[in-house]
Amino acid sequence: MTAADTSGVVIVGSGLGGYSLARELRKMNRTVPVTIVTGDGGESYGKPMLSNALAQGKSPAALVQKSAAQVAAELAVTVLPRTRVTAIDRNARTLRIADADAAERILPYGRLVLALGADPRPYRVEGSDGVRIHSVNDLDDYAAWRDGLQAGQRVLLIGAGLIGCEFANDLALAGLSVSMVDPAPWPLGRLLPAELGAELAAALAEAGISLHLGRSLVRIEPGRAILDDGRAIAFDRALSAIGLIPRTGLAAAAGLGIDKGIVVDRRLATSDPAIFAIGDCAQTEAGPLPFVLPLMAQARALAATLAGTPTDLALPALPVVVKTPCLPTVICPPLPGAEGSWRIEGQGRDRKALFAGPDGKAVGFALCGGFAAERQSLAKEMPATLG
Repeated sequence: MTAADTSGVVIVGSGLGGYSLARELRKMNRTVPVTIVTGDGGESYGKPMLSNALAQGKSPAALVQKSAAQVAAELAVTVLPRTRVTAIDRNARTLRIADADAAERILPYGRLVLALGADPRPYRVEGSDGVRIHSVNDLDDYAAWRDGLQAGQRVLLIGAGLIGCEFANDLALAGLSVSMVDPAPWPLGRLLPAELGAELAAALAEAGISLHLGRSLVRIEPGRAILDDGRAIAFDRALSAIGLIPRTGLAAAAGLGIDKGIVVDRRLATSDPAIFAIGDCAQTEAGPLPFVLPLMAQARALAATLAGTPTDLALPALPVVVKTPCLPTVICPPLPGAEGSWRIEGQGRDRKALFAGPDGKAVGFALCGGFAAERQSLAKEMPATLG
């Protein structure tokens, strides 16, 4: 794409969002110039695999499906790896970019897609500045985490949400000693009712994970963490999994609408009609949607719009499978702000929870054990995430 060519599409980000969009666009238009700018190596890999690769014996390199050069050749696109976007000039429709050597240049765009992803939420506690606390949200992070990691080591895992539980189960299966800390009284505290949370906690404990739930750290030092009840946890490595923060800085500096993420409409356009956003950095009418299936739906809808068929994003209910082999678990939480209460069926590890609204109709569910197989049939009965 030359400086005079403003018909092309520039995608910032080569994660699942950026590459999925490029693939979907190429199904509809083989000729529009597409450039993908990415701060990492541009490898194509399955990001959901990061939280269960260790027990499967897969190294960071083994997770790579295609190199940046292979993706570029397959899709007939230009990929600029290890390249940062430092500014957006909306009036000129250009980006200022800097490569790994900090050499800057100007890249024009016709339409711009921000697929920036999110950053791990930083963990701060007394002493944390003197301890390396890993977080994993991309392949580079994962390679750093895996470097030197070996069976028998003691891992302090901060956070018992979805990613924390998946990592904890994976690490335990690989022979590491895991201590998991979270102020919530049960795992997946924001997603599961107490009864199912208790079963997941018991399953994780049986898998060898030491649970410190309803507890917080008050201090951390090399090799030792102190809980708010005074107990100490010895560790060799520390991993934080306390959530993500959408990357909005670049968009905010360009004057785009920002809330929890980069605000987009039903066609994934930002407050500038030439700029779009998808994936973890975007905030739709349903809020940020940090899961794979909504991202794939966004990629398909936006590809159609960019190819000349304006298409609104529509999302059915999309259950999420939690990768915890110790107890198969599926969640399809009610929409934010929904009123109602949980109804629980089953016993032991086989539980079904339906979140029923004031009219008695189920608007969300959580399943574990044998009931997990009902996820597809139940999802058809749930209200659309974005109708």
